[in-house]
Amino acid sequence: MDRKTQLIKDIQDLLNSYDAENTTSINPDLLMFMDENTLVSIIDNLLTQKEHSKQSDTQWLEKFKKYND
Repeated sequence: MDRKTQLIKDIQDLLNSYDAENTTSINPDLLMFMDENTLVSIIDNLLTQKEHSKQSDTQWLEKFKKYND
C-alpha cells in the first residue's frame, strides 16, 4: 500500500471513530488528487477536532461529578 492510499485509509478510519454505528466510506479517487501534505493536514485537523470534542465531553461530565460529592 502506498503512502497516499494509507493516508486516505487513515482519514476514513478517523471519521469512523466518531460514531461506531454509522460508517463513513470515502471513494479514494476523490482524495487521490490531493498531495500528501494536504492529506496529513486533514488528519491533523480531524485529530484536533477529536481532542477538542473529548475535552468538551469531559468538561460536561465533570459538572455531574460535583453532584455526587
